[in-house]
Amino acid sequence: MFDKIVNARDLGGIRIGDKTVKSGLLLRTAHLHDATDQDIAKLSDIFHLARIFDFRSYPEASMQPDRPVPGAEHILLPTLDTSVDDADAEPIPEETWLDLPKHIVRLSFMKFFQTKAHDLYPSLILSEFSQLQYATFMNLVTETTEGAVLWHCSQGKDRTGVAAALILGALGADRETILRDFDRSNDFYRPLVEKLCADVEAAGGGEEEKDVVRAFMGVSVRNFAHALDVIDANWGSIPAYLEEQMGLGPEDFEFLRSRYLE
Repeated sequence: MFDKIVNARDLGGIRIGDKTVKSGLLLRTAHLHDATDQDIAKLSDIFHLARIFDFRSYPEASMQPDRPVPGAEHILLPTLDTSVDDADAEPIPEETWLDLPKHIVRLSFMKFFQTKAHDLYPSLILSEFSQLQYATFMNLVTETTEGAVLWHCSQGKDRTGVAAALILGALGADRETILRDFDRSNDFYRPLVEKLCADVEAAGGGEEEKDVVRAFMGVSVRNFAHALDVIDANWGSIPAYLEEQMGLGPEDFEFLRSRYLE
């Protein structure tokens, strides 16, 4: 789809009931730091990109800033609330977070990371801090009447995947459709995950340690399904979650479905 924007896909073509998501309007990717001139021109001239939503932390975005896209507004919405990390855990240096593939084998043996891998998706759903960022995202999408929107984090899989699930849920997608889109990130990251899992096994690790690699370097569909269970248990559905926690109303759902479905 692009030369140097990885894990990129257009939600266009996804079937939702008797309708289909329109192509060229809803884009999810990894960061845009390495985008080529051709990539930028494609976003601007073909997709007519209107808004870029960046879910990375301030340090992440500062270390690898997105290349600007002419005509597109860049909106930084850090979705991870780092203030809630276990105060008793050994501090994880920022440079470690910013280069996880280099450190993940060692980190996979730490209880802190094992717990964090399991709780990542539910925390994005339940945290008031995260909800505020996603609410801003959803409400701004409903205000975008021309051009495409693009959202991303660093790898375009976890924080980005939650946002995609919210969009698809608002459009009326069922659970299987949402999980199928979420799992597609594994198509891109599978070679890296398999290599790192082999390294974990060589270091004496088992399934628990390899699950950390799968969660942080790819995506854990099992853990994400649990996050959807959390939504269902607390709100009943993604649209109800969006209505109660993020302020979307009937007119917003109507707008989203009229603009993005055909």
